[in-house]
Amino acid sequence: MERVEFVFHDGGGGHRAAATALQMAIQAQGRPWEVRLTNLQELLDPLDILKKYGRIRIQDMYNTLLRNGWTLGSPQLLKILQFAIWTYHRPTVRLLDAHWKETKPDMVVSVVPHFNRALGESFSRAFPGRPFVTVLTDIADYPPHFWIERQPATAGRQQYLVCGSDRAVAQARSMGHSDDRIFRASGMVLHPRFYEAPVENRTAEREQLGLRPDLPTGLVLFGGHGSQVMLEIAERLDRSQLELQLIFICGKNEELASALRAQKSRLPRFVEGFTTRVNYYMQLSDFFIGKPGPGSVSEALAMRLPVIVECNAWTLPQERYNAEWILEKQVGLVLRGFREIDKAVAQLIEPSALARYRANAAALQNRAIFEIPGILEKIFEQSKCGSAADTPAQLAEKLA
Repeated sequence: MERVEFVFHDGGGGHRAAATALQMAIQAQGRPWEVRLTNLQELLDPLDILKKYGRIRIQDMYNTLLRNGWTLGSPQLLKILQFAIWTYHRPTVRLLDAHWKETKPDMVVSVVPHFNRALGESFSRAFPGRPFVTVLTDIADYPPHFWIERQPATAGRQQYLVCGSDRAVAQARSMGHSDDRIFRASGMVLHPRFYEAPVENRTAEREQLGLRPDLPTGLVLFGGHGSQVMLEIAERLDRSQLELQLIFICGKNEELASALRAQKSRLPRFVEGFTTRVNYYMQLSDFFIGKPGPGSVSEALAMRLPVIVECNAWTLPQERYNAEWILEKQVGLVLRGFREIDKAVAQLIEPSALARYRANAAALQNRAIFEIPGILEKIFEQSKCGSAADTPAQLAEKLA
């Protein structure tokens, strides 16, 4: 039985979610693989200078910044992080090399950014010729040294990339990766629950939450830790003349959930804390308000919800392209800030506009979660049959 090891971390919620979802898909498809999930942060704790001197992990510091909205200047902070990763590259490779020799995977799959140079280098050193795969969980890369590294394949290094957009594919090519090492998925990795049958009676389900069945319903979600901007959105929409209702999902931010519940409002609302039923609440909604994170935006669009997001100096640099992509695909609106959220919502829920945006969202047909196990199977076959010296034509002849 072949061993596949997924590497994730908990900086943000999407990386662990992607690894877990892929593990579930592999099991559901009956792939004969032993799957292991590995938290990279735990492996690298001995090298984490923040943990050593400040008693807080780097990933926890990152989540604190997200939770409090302290993201102004994040491009500069990213450069500092990448400098630290570069400084500790050699000890990182040694730690990872020792780990691979202990777990002996036949394939390593990374769903994390920043560390793919060290992951690929260490795995090829421990087991030359075994495939190392990076699955991008962002719609596009944010070069340099974010997702895609300039590490051309050699006889001992079998590196592959799974990209969820044409932009990411083009970026991989520009970094010197050949087409036979780049695989195009139809979108971001989503949990299989986002493909479940819709609720049978939205009217009854809305009423059960204390909502009206006849009003346009917006779902407000800012990641797994919420955001204080949700209070501003609630206040501005309440002061508007719009007739609508809102579902707020606050994640692990109980203080925010309590504040929203305590707020007086003329608009019907339902406030939820941490939940694994985001898909259920999206099924009861008509549109989405949030940050341009690849996971939440892709989840909303999979449920045919047009999106309203902001993009400004506080937006994480790796998420800024997502705003461009939303406009390119015509699946929502992008604001500089939420001061004009009432005007944006009024524009979005106009019946003909809402129908057009919903149709565009439905046309995306993101099936990445079901495609990627098959892609990994092809990579296994390719790594066994081909070498780095093979041209695509030679490789196709071997696989025929």
